[in-house]
Amino acid sequence: QVQLVESGGGLVQAGGSLRLSCAASYSGRIFSITGMAWYRQAPGKQRELVADISRGGLTNYADSVKGRFTISRDNAKNTVYLQMNGLKPEDTAVYYCWISAPGRGISWGQGTQVTVSS
Repeated sequence: QVQLVESGGGLVQAGGSLRLSCAASYSGRIFSITGMAWYRQAPGKQRELVADISRGGLTNYADSVKGRFTISRDNAKNTVYLQMNGLKPEDTAVYYCWISAPGRGISWGQGTQVTVSS
């Protein structure tokens, strides 16, 4: 069973920064992961893609976060990161880690709350 453990959420003032981390494991072992991504869901809204990154490091960002957020990954640790700078109140949401792994399908993290105060 794939396990995703997220960390790094919290409360921050507008203009501040947070770094989210998501570590993936399968029965306690490192395994091959292709796509990794971060999604978010604000109250009353649909879940939306924030950023994704391929195994080779190709990235894609939602227009609303371009220039402020940076996604990265450490393949040796099966970990994906989201550095969030210049946070705005509209970034407030539950952030979910997502991975796609050959033979193991897709998996979601439990979610971590990010709250940005004005």
